[in-house]
Amino acid sequence: MASMMQPQIILLKEGTDTSQGKAQLLSNINAVTGVGDVVRTTLGPRGMDKLIHDDKGSVTISNDGATIMKLLDIVHPAAKILVDIAKSQDSEVGDGTTTVVLLAAEFLKEAKPFVEDGVHSQNLIRSYRTASTLAIEKVKELAVSIEGKSVEEKKGLLAKCAATTLSSKLIGGEKEFFATMVVDAVMAIGDDDRLNLIGIKKVPGGNMRDSFLVDGVAFKKTFSYAGFEQQPKKFLNPKILLLNIELELKSEKENAEIRLSDPSQYQSIVDAEWNIIYDKLDKCVESGAKVVLSRLAIGDLATQYFADRDIFCAGRVAEEDLNRVAAAAGGTVQTSVNNIIPEVLGTCEIFEEKQVGGERFNIFSGCPSGRTATIVLRGGADQFIEEAERSLHDAIMIVRRAVKNSTVVPGGGAIDMEISKYLRQHSRTIAGKSQLFINSQKHAMQSGEGASYGVDINTGGIADSFANFVWEPAVVKINAINAATEAACLILSVDETVKNPKSESAQGDAAGAMGRGRGGGRGRGMRRR
Repeated sequence: MASMMQPQIILLKEGTDTSQGKAQLLSNINAVTGVGDVVRTTLGPRGMDKLIHDDKGSVTISNDGATIMKLLDIVHPAAKILVDIAKSQDSEVGDGTTTVVLLAAEFLKEAKPFVEDGVHSQNLIRSYRTASTLAIEKVKELAVSIEGKSVEEKKGLLAKCAATTLSSKLIGGEKEFFATMVVDAVMAIGDDDRLNLIGIKKVPGGNMRDSFLVDGVAFKKTFSYAGFEQQPKKFLNPKILLLNIELELKSEKENAEIRLSDPSQYQSIVDAEWNIIYDKLDKCVESGAKVVLSRLAIGDLATQYFADRDIFCAGRVAEEDLNRVAAAAGGTVQTSVNNIIPEVLGTCEIFEEKQVGGERFNIFSGCPSGRTATIVLRGGADQFIEEAERSLHDAIMIVRRAVKNSTVVPGGGAIDMEISKYLRQHSRTIAGKSQLFINSQKHAMQSGEGASYGVDINTGGIADSFANFVWEPAVVKINAINAATEAACLILSVDETVKNPKSESAQGDAAGAMGRGRGGGRGRGMRRR
């Protein structure tokens, strides 16, 4: 009788939803495979695009896995893991975002029958990690180094990697044109890892082949005052002064107060304000600079002052563009015009303001440091140019990784099928259930007569991917296998999901308190203090 009177132990707040066991694991697997089905059709050179329309009315057309995953409003907690691995793949190597999502979804899809048959998920996890290690070792074994080549040969090989990436993008029809442009841009920044040294500027209008690469810096003409049109728009070997100060008359701050004992002193204060700005402008001119750029405003007085002395100026230049000019021209951004020495001035072979479509561009070319480049993209619809920018970003990342790692593998599914064959053969040497689990990690059958044979999308048959220059950096496959395996193992390790109830509003709390005051009960929840 005493045991029947024991109080009920309540651990979770009232309204908490808990799901556990095999049913919960299968639910997570179904959610992940559902997300994989969304992006499945975007894979490869014949992949389709997705049009995503959000509640703000903006429209995005893309077949980039990371972009699609980011824009999808996924609410399932397990499926959100796919968003994370797509972002990770995009930031680490730039390409293979769709691949990593599909790999993770396929791993879980293959694991589902075993889970339904009662296999413990830890057995699956252990086997998947073993298979991942074996697959990565096989990729490294099959990878071919592009080190030891001449500069021109290496640029040609890198262009093939970029073309492979671009073949599945919206601009795939002009992949050779853009691949060469991407390689030239990456080679221009040398060993510098900062991606923002390669600028991409979008100008609607024209066609894709109107796009061009500036071996230096280009940015849109900034807001200008009267007098700007009188300034020269082209210089040869000019000195460039980079500033982070305002060159305009400053209004007094709020609550500023000046007390005068003599009305004649007022004019001296006004003159002092003008003398301050003229002193700054005189020092800019004395520096010998013919191009003056500032991140802050250059007012109408300064604009006309520089125009009268045949000096070009631009204010409110974006910080990113100003830093790229500094990197390319060899200058240093100044926060004061005092003591401007020749060493802080930059230079370039040609500066000119040029019309590009409906926009005016300031272009600095032939820069001595040469550690930056700018791609000016042309095209019809805004959505098209946006997708072209995302495509070029992937290609730039791939070329950078190929430069750093210098090993490539055949594309067209060749490396995937060879790994599949290797894992299937290896699984036959393993005793026990692990043989089935490792064998399940394959996703295609070997159908060629060599490790470099892949699918030829032009003929519908098979072809030697290496001979056809369908290459991709080995790091793309290695990172994709690693990330997909970890995501699959993470989801397989979850056997319970706890969903906390939404916090009650203050009004709801007040109403509940009134109900309890009238004798209302609280149900099975924990007592509040």
